[in-house]
Amino acid sequence: MKAENEQRTGLLYGFGAYGMWGLVPLFWPLLKPSGAIEILAHRMVWSLAVVGLALLALRRWGWIRELLHQPRKLGLTALAATVISVNWGLYIWAVNNEHVVEASLGYFINPLVSIAIGVLVLGERLRRAQWVAVGLSFAAVLVLAIGYGRPPWISLILAFSFATYGLIKKKLDMGGLESLTAETAVLFLPALGYVLWLGAQGQSTFASHGVAHSLLLAATGLVTAIPLVFFGMAAVRVPLSTLGLLQYMAPVFQFGLGVLYFHEAMPPERWAGFSLVWAALVLLTWDALRTARRSRARVEAAPAVLPTPAREPA
Repeated sequence: MKAENEQRTGLLYGFGAYGMWGLVPLFWPLLKPSGAIEILAHRMVWSLAVVGLALLALRRWGWIRELLHQPRKLGLTALAATVISVNWGLYIWAVNNEHVVEASLGYFINPLVSIAIGVLVLGERLRRAQWVAVGLSFAAVLVLAIGYGRPPWISLILAFSFATYGLIKKKLDMGGLESLTAETAVLFLPALGYVLWLGAQGQSTFASHGVAHSLLLAATGLVTAIPLVFFGMAAVRVPLSTLGLLQYMAPVFQFGLGVLYFHEAMPPERWAGFSLVWAALVLLTWDALRTARRSRARVEAAPAVLPTPAREPA
């Protein structure tokens, strides 16, 4: 009963995390006339404030000394911070420049890019269904490139940057709150320096567009941290396969907002390209569920190995 309650709680946290990530395109336009770089800088500064308070409340500081004595981990943290900055900055720019649908495509194809990186970087072997899914996604990019009249660069950069970020995080092997703190700490001084420089140049919107605008910019810390905290709470309560299915919520919401709320154009060739991506994801999900079922069946069918009783001394 307790396990069921934990899983139900985990599902609620998962829905909360991916739901917030899916609805975040509604938030970034509220920050205009701030530019994407200014918003990104404030997001870094205020995120550190939020996670710092969280760590203070939880009294989880011991990991900092360990990290400071591991140059390789520090380097990977700096690299992760750089990569996620590219991802965040481009996503904010895309939403505020009417590319919500193209941005959502980036997160649809992200699992497929992660598979490709696994093959190319980690030497992983793919099953037949996974190869077909990767082939469908490649065909989708070609169809969308024809439709857009250019490759879907926004989608590709978002997908590759987030997949690279995931690879680095896998190698770092740190907790969600700790890794976010370390990454924002790396970014804090450059971000704060940029915010102060904007103010000195008279180009900052933080203090020149009223208290409400300033509070919205400060809220970027909460918008960043809360979904990540929810995600961390979900990750320890639900199976990874369930979490993998929940991740599609965010791009589905983003796509829906792009088409229905922001009224972005969807000519037939874009529908064709997206349909290929969705077919690839359906195939990928089916293959993952089938493989998990087979693995579970093998474990259940395997005879239990009983320990050999020790002989009593004669």
